[in-house]
Amino acid sequence: MTSLFLLSYVKQVWLAGFHSVCVRSGSTTDIRILSSGSLMKEGGSHGRAEIMTFRAHRASWREVELAEVEEDEEETEFENQTAGNGLSSLGWYHANLSRHAAEALLLTNGQDGSYLLRNSNSKSNSYSLSVRARDSVKHFEVLQCGSFFKFGFNEFPTLKQFVEHFANQPLIGSESGTLILLKHPYPCTVEEPSIYESVRVHTAMQTGRSESDLVSVAPSLGTKEGYLTKQGGRVKSWKNRWFILSRNELKYFKDKVSAEPIRTLDLTECSAVQFDYSQEKVNCFCMVFPLRTYYLCAKTGAEADEWIKMLRWKMSQIKKQAQ
Repeated sequence: MTSLFLLSYVKQVWLAGFHSVCVRSGSTTDIRILSSGSLMKEGGSHGRAEIMTFRAHRASWREVELAEVEEDEEETEFENQTAGNGLSSLGWYHANLSRHAAEALLLTNGQDGSYLLRNSNSKSNSYSLSVRARDSVKHFEVLQCGSFFKFGFNEFPTLKQFVEHFANQPLIGSESGTLILLKHPYPCTVEEPSIYESVRVHTAMQTGRSESDLVSVAPSLGTKEGYLTKQGGRVKSWKNRWFILSRNELKYFKDKVSAEPIRTLDLTECSAVQFDYSQEKVNCFCMVFPLRTYYLCAKTGAEADEWIKMLRWKMSQIKKQAQ
């Protein structure tokens, strides 16, 4: 700002018939304005010189540093907005919790109807409501437009009204037809006991290994559930089955309330998942295994595409872990 002001001032003085000379010293800048026709030389001046000196503090940062500050301000703008709308005081708001961590928390410690609010990983001014439904976790978008919060078909002018809506235990439904009663907000702070087991045995089982040999391995946590129509293996009839995708397994049940699955498909053995147009039904896709190809149909093309994307993502994670 100081530099721009000085340049503007010198330009105006020049147009008025004066010359300007800038002399910098320490943290200040002297601007000497000379009358037209006078010449400044080393050790003195030739002719009559009317000198006016203006002193101004130089900027104490470089242009690069200023750019970094502006970038930091942009990154924290959404955080400041979150603090301003009061979300930071909400007990079940988990801020920058990732989708992966939210699923791990809700599947491990939550129960049916447990939910939490977190920042969206992909959009600004947007949040994700992560909800546990049986053995899977579903994610719903919550948009913020100014002071308004938009969730589903409802708009809430204030954060208080938004929170009161959840206090009344709303019932929400997903595209797969699952109805979820939001009953248990998952707190952002959970007490942890400070009790530890004593080490009784501690010995290395291998030798010659280094830090590079430590490879973290865990199954991907993306989950999905819903009804799909499945073609039988021997009898080629079609029946509705309840499917649950969790970790590296796809289980299907007779219906939603059945406790035991009819079969569990190991995704590590699946070689391909793709749309299929060989069947008489629409919105079909197939899963190729060594001993059998499974044909499945969804209610809509969008739902079939979602299943395919999730299954393919699971398979890509399995390949990464195997490498």
